[in-house]
Amino acid sequence: MKPTSTIAIDGPVASGKTSVGMALAKQLGFGFIDTGLMYRAVTWVAIQKNVDASDRQNVIMLAKTINIELKANTEANGTESTYMLVDGSDITEHLRSPKVEVSVSAISSITGVRAAMVEQQRKMAKDGKIVMVGRDIASVVLPTADLKIFLTASAAKRAKRRYEENIGTSKSKPLNEILADLSTRDSLDTEREDSPLMVSQGSILIDTTDMTKEKVVEYIINLVRS
Repeated sequence: MKPTSTIAIDGPVASGKTSVGMALAKQLGFGFIDTGLMYRAVTWVAIQKNVDASDRQNVIMLAKTINIELKANTEANGTESTYMLVDGSDITEHLRSPKVEVSVSAISSITGVRAAMVEQQRKMAKDGKIVMVGRDIASVVLPTADLKIFLTASAAKRAKRRYEENIGTSKSKPLNEILADLSTRDSLDTEREDSPLMVSQGSILIDTTDMTKEKVVEYIINLVRS
């Protein structure tokens, strides 16, 4: 049996893609790519250059010309994190700012932007030994991935996770507002014309509502080794 070298993980907001993907990559000794950060990077650059999301041609031009690098980092407490470089500058702290949150769905729905990002993502994964997470990995970016996973969880559970992540930060907001935001984002992701969020053929659906991150990672590791 061919060893697993490329793992695609898709799922909606706060389904656990990033935390599970990073932990999985660490255990396997693979690289990790969070494609959602790439769309946030394009959004941040557009904001900095005063390019509105409605100006599709200029947004696409930005997506085609910026140089994006994703780097893994291990914090002092052992926590894994990813930081983002755009044209050599670390912009990680800006990627989840309120302005980016407001515009990222609109910009990531632009076909030309997605095409530019997919091209970069495939180059990043070409040598294998990679865990890539996003919303169209198994369906578009890596349709021939060795293992395809779709993580999901109830909307209430996902909202609670995001609420707990944001406690004590500038992004903190009431749980009901977070739930409403997730509902809006889910609709945008699943209803967009280009590369909608979906469970692609061959993907294994894992409901993480009642599972810890460790249990999810263990489950996927067993799939890799089976």
